[in-house]
Amino acid sequence: MDALLLLFACFGLGMVVARVARPPEGFVRSLNWWVLYIALPAIVLELIPRVRFDPQLWFLPVAMWFVFAGAWVVAEMAGRWLGWSRERIGAVILAAGLGNTAFAGYPLIEMLRGKDGLALAVVADQLGGAIALATGGVLVASLYSGGRPQPREILRRLFLFPAFIALIFGVAAGLMGGWPSALEKVFARIGATLTPLALFSIGMQLRLRLARAQLGAVAVSLGWKMALAPALVFLAGAAIGMDGPILAVAVLQAAMAPMVTTAILADQYGLDTEVANMSLGIGIVLSLILVPLINPLL
Repeated sequence: MDALLLLFACFGLGMVVARVARPPEGFVRSLNWWVLYIALPAIVLELIPRVRFDPQLWFLPVAMWFVFAGAWVVAEMAGRWLGWSRERIGAVILAAGLGNTAFAGYPLIEMLRGKDGLALAVVADQLGGAIALATGGVLVASLYSGGRPQPREILRRLFLFPAFIALIFGVAAGLMGGWPSALEKVFARIGATLTPLALFSIGMQLRLRLARAQLGAVAVSLGWKMALAPALVFLAGAAIGMDGPILAVAVLQAAMAPMVTTAILADQYGLDTEVANMSLGIGIVLSLILVPLINPLL
């Protein structure tokens, strides 16, 4: 209950501050910088050495890639049927295929599944969502904007992303028996800032502007991302014998709202930013309600 109150308090406070307190220019960007470059690597360094090898771990990143690939197929089919522009199709692929497995996913998984579940969520995010963003996301944004993706730039973004570097060091530390106790506590305390600051930042950025012309695209993106995709991940996992926390975390991460970065990518590459922003805003609100409701079923 305390974690749930913290989640909604930070999220609601962010919404209030954005509309009432007139925060300084660049404040949200500074918060996001801390979360991505300091808190997220710290929590990866703390948790990854605790993950013990399990033959089923591969399912976590594969599930995230399945969500992305399925979104591409669904968006292409819907776009051709409904006569969407390439820019709108690209925005729907990004919104439906890339989940908010870190900013919203980490605090929700920690609240629902504890520290052990959070460690699994890091695996799903870093080996699934983060790589899908750095490779597939950039590829889609380039293709549907008429540009050409640069493989060197994709690899540079991936290997220099702080959380990915932390993942490598965390795996190495786990193989050597873990961090010294004092250092692990430092990582834990820095990483503890991720949940409140990430949710506060999301609350500040939340925009719910409903435009009838974009509702169909938003419905397709969220229908896949938050309903059909997690259902298929569950069915596929159950069919091949997955169970327990790994299957549960895979389904919950698959059901997360669109990734915050999708709106940034859509804007940078000239895709349909209205669809991307609406999917993000509505998806975040829905995930705060739906993900806790799905969890008891798993």
